[in-house]
Amino acid sequence: MADYQQPPKQPEVKQPKAVAPTPENLHLLSRRDFMTLLIGGGASLVLAATLAQPLDTFARQISETRPAGHEGDSNFHWVMVIDLSRCIGCDYCVWACQATNDTKDDMRWNIRIDDETPLGEVFHVTRPCLHCTHAPCVEVCPVSATYHRADGLVAMDYNKCIGCRYCQTACPYGARSFNWFERSDENPRVPEWGTPEVQRRPRGVVEKCTFCVHRIDAGLANGLMPGVDEDATPACVNICPVNARFFGNINDPNSTVSRIISSRPTIRLREDLGTEPNVYYIPPEGLV
Repeated sequence: MADYQQPPKQPEVKQPKAVAPTPENLHLLSRRDFMTLLIGGGASLVLAATLAQPLDTFARQISETRPAGHEGDSNFHWVMVIDLSRCIGCDYCVWACQATNDTKDDMRWNIRIDDETPLGEVFHVTRPCLHCTHAPCVEVCPVSATYHRADGLVAMDYNKCIGCRYCQTACPYGARSFNWFERSDENPRVPEWGTPEVQRRPRGVVEKCTFCVHRIDAGLANGLMPGVDEDATPACVNICPVNARFFGNINDPNSTVSRIISSRPTIRLREDLGTEPNVYYIPPEGLV
């Protein structure tokens, strides 16, 4: 496997001036429009510094006029529950995700981190994309390549993505990765942990966990229920050998996830940020 390399550092340049508002004729920028605007203003494609300041005028306008969620069914709102008191750190969920979604070792969508309670007891935290209700990544994308579906999922349109990496920088959970290179590697988790069910993403786009949305949509179309029927449920949930992961529709009060959240103490990562993640954690003993 080729070693991961950062691209050469770009020289520091001035940011482009804000574009004058044109609310009457406002439209979403095309990939070509956006690239022309950036290059014409002499901007770096990373533009990380801009995220510490208000968005440029054109980005603010696009954010304010972004269309309502499309795709998905608003009767459903998908959430995941992860029981940290059960997780044994086996990495099965990490590897199943890697095989199913064909990701590299250094670009995993689902990662495991070890932590300790105040009493020194080690526990394991796995972190997929949290599919936040108030997702910073969605708010900063200038071309709506990342967006909310009607069922609460944060989705990606790789055909729209211009590789500006605004979303990657804005995500407070580090859940997004950028494709610097065209991939030709072999997936080390295939076939032992599964086989790829989605296409590899192209060079120059940001990618992330989708909650195995291809399974969700295909399952519902065939009368299956995500979180109940394995064929319609995220791979990481199915593979867990100790039943530490749950998935389902929080709009249904009788779903497993709804019953767990209503009856057990749960936490969400960085709730102070107001992002309202749709991944809930049952804390280990001694953490809360």
